[in-house]
Amino acid sequence: MKVILKADVKGSGKKGDIIEVADGYAKNFLIKRGLADAATASGINDEQQRKTAEAFHKAEYIKAQKELAEKVNGATVTVAIRTGKNGKVFGSVTTEKIADALLESGLEVDKKKIVTKETIKTVGTFPAEIRFIEGVSAKITVNVVPLD
Repeated sequence: MKVILKADVKGSGKKGDIIEVADGYAKNFLIKRGLADAATASGINDEQQRKTAEAFHKAEYIKAQKELAEKVNGATVTVAIRTGKNGKVFGSVTTEKIADALLESGLEVDKKKIVTKETIKTVGTFPAEIRFIEGVSAKITVNVVPLD
């Protein structure tokens, strides 16, 4: 019997797969527990359309991330941080502060995607990398200046 899986089933397949299983296994286990539906012509067609739409949206997302990476790559961001009279920095420059500085320049980047090699605790210029998705990244320069 052919069924369309509604959830991942260990040993059988992943959600959305159309698989051939024994009638008893399909009726008494998969369908009864809501893990699958019988594979009708309309069900198979719906699943194929869903997979096509999912692939299209994933391709659009990757395209948008690559375009954003091209915009951000090589950018210089200035972050102001409080310092004492002797030039000692209070705290450190976090990825959240870098993301806020990018947002001020019109580029929206998630703070979780920003990676610095070391903790930024001094005034100066530091490299940082933004990893958008696997294989798509951009390098930026973070310029840390004392807050007046």
